[in-house]
Amino acid sequence: MKNMYDVRQLLKRYNIFIYTGNRSGDAELMELEIRSLYDAQLIDVTSLQQALLILRKEAASTKK
Repeated sequence: MKNMYDVRQLLKRYNIFIYTGNRSGDAELMELEIRSLYDAQLIDVTSLQQALLILRKEAASTKK
C-alpha cells in the first residue's frame, strides 16, 4: 500500500465504503475500520501498520 486509494481498495474488498466529503474525517473512520478488520483477523499486522501509517500521514497533512 502506498496511498489513500490503496487503503480504500483494501476496505472495498470487505465491502466497506467510506466517503464523508471530509478527508481527515474519512481517514479517522478508515482507521477504525482497519483496526476492526485486524481485530477480526481478516488482515495481517503488516497491512495494519501500512494502512495506519498512510492514514495518519493523510490526517496530518489535511490539518495543516
